Amino acid sequence: MNRVVDLGLAGAGLVLASPFLAAAALATKLGDRGPVLYRQTRVGRDGSDFELLKLRTMVVGAETQGAGYAVDRGDPRITRVGRVLRRTSIDELPQLWNVIRGEMSIVGPRPTLRYQVERYDDRQRRRLEVRPGITGWAQVHGRASLPWAERIELDVWYVEHRSPFVDLKILLKTPLALIGGIYKGATGGWR
Repeated sequence: MNRVVDLGLAGAGLVLASPFLAAAALATKLGDRGPVLYRQTRVGRDGSDFELLKLRTMVVGAETQGAGYAVDRGDPRITRVGRVLRRTSIDELPQLWNVIRGEMSIVGPRPTLRYQVERYDDRQRRRLEVRPGITGWAQVHGRASLPWAERIELDVWYVEHRSPFVDLKILLKTPLALIGGIYKGATGGWR
């Protein structure tokens, strides 16, 4: 997506989302007194690391417990408030700040962890040719319910076919994708 359009959408999105972010931040803080934001190093364009921002939806230190970085349906590490934030994807709204900082785009492949990138083959590395996005082609075609390899292939398809029309199509389909499931299930992700 065009950087100017990204900035405009992200800025407007932060203004419109501010009441939801404030309510979610307060609910998160009151839920268990832990930090409101969750920061995690992800891999962006050209393989560079950046700090992804999210509202915290799991107990503090969750990546050192249970399934580690993987999240399954009904994961006991997800807080009560976190279940609502994940279901509605409100937990992703702080990534609008990542867009403003130039680390992400509104539309693009979802950013992944370094250990996942290290497993990419040459074709899969193509997804690093663009800035990662808040929403993307894989998100509107099944999100995390898809097997990992299929999600990556959809992301590579996006990189090879990206255009303003494809981005608009993704933006229009994103609200419907939010209604679907968000957990990796038995087939998605790496362990």
